[in-house]
Amino acid sequence: MALEIDKIEGAVVVSAEGQMNSGNASAIEIDLLAQVDKGERRVVLDLSLLSYISSAGLRVVLLLAKRLKQVDGKLVLCGLQPKVLEVFEISGFLGILTVAASRGEALLLLR
Repeated sequence: MALEIDKIEGAVVVSAEGQMNSGNASAIEIDLLAQVDKGERRVVLDLSLLSYISSAGLRVVLLLAKRLKQVDGKLVLCGLQPKVLEVFEISGFLGILTVAASRGEALLLLR
């Protein structure tokens, strides 16, 4: 699992590549929540290169969304591949998270 973190148009864009599972979820959680602790309030989570997400990975995404909400921030997910999208659908998370088709659309939603 690799995370690439960039600052684009005043937002933090985190690109996740590989699999987000119980073996790496805690390290990913630390990296993502550190962004909020540094004062970031607008976050795009680009999952276009994510091939798999487990319940542990879903928990990390939910924790990030909750932490951002607590500080009046916003999270937008983008680029969900069909298998990953299906996991978000089954879990019911699509009803509580903001999802965009592309990184550009996600950045527009954060303006």
